[in-house]
Amino acid sequence: MTSWSAVALAGVLVCLMLPLSIHAGTQARTRARDLRIPFSGSPGPQNAITDVNGILVGHATLIKGHGALEVGTGPVRTGVTAILPRGKTYEPVFAAWATLNGNGEMTGTT
Repeated sequence: MTSWSAVALAGVLVCLMLPLSIHAGTQARTRARDLRIPFSGSPGPQNAITDVNGILVGHATLIKGHGALEVGTGPVRTGVTAILPRGKTYEPVFAAWATLNGNGEMTGTT
């Protein structure tokens, strides 16, 4: 996977997962298995995506500065998570992407 492909994939995943994480923090989570939605197999030992063989998950967090916010200088609190569904092998997979602006509004895909 080229470095731009990895960055694009990571950005897509963050944009797609952020609304889910915000929503999950505000309500008690109902699990699909609790609703009797059938799945094959059973959860792994960590009940996480990292339990799936071949999938790599990585993350980076940038924390720089402290104190009151000064536009253009910080402090900075940001991060990204990357999921590599084929591991370190470059093998394309189907995906989608969306661009969100700083106000959380949908601005398009280009």
